Amino acid sequence: MFKTLRSSEDELNHSGRSYFGETMQLEGDLRSSGSIDIAGLINGNVFVSEIAITETGSVRGMIETGNIEINGHVEGKITADTVIVGKSAVIKGDIFFKNTLKTEEGADIDGYIKRVSNGKTNTEEDITIEQIVEREETVKPKVIPVTQQKEAV
Repeated sequence: MFKTLRSSEDELNHSGRSYFGETMQLEGDLRSSGSIDIAGLINGNVFVSEIAITETGSVRGMIETGNIEINGHVEGKITADTVIVGKSAVIKGDIFFKNTLKTEEGADIDGYIKRVSNGKTNTEEDITIEQIVEREETVKPKVIPVTQQKEAV
């Protein structure tokens, strides 16, 4: 007579991956220790371990993450270990990455792209470049012929 309910353990998604749908819009920051797929609009900063922005997805704000794949729109600074930019991506903002940056032909990026340090010390090449840049131009001393030195004394 009564239908047996399934236990909540059977229905939960234990992958740790969340989906932010096309019809959703968020005004404010989003924080998650898990992963998220964004198909809707977020007006705010995003702090997650992994993020995928679909072709319909859009983020207007700063993104800090471990891994990011962008196929939609981002307007703001991106900081990540690994950045993958798909051919349909439109990015207006700076990209700072630690390990990997991959872009497909057709992606539209309007911003500064920089690889940031992994916490390692300067390499010999970095130090050499810094020394060359910081070195002042030295003036050579004027050479006086020996014959003129005797006359001057």
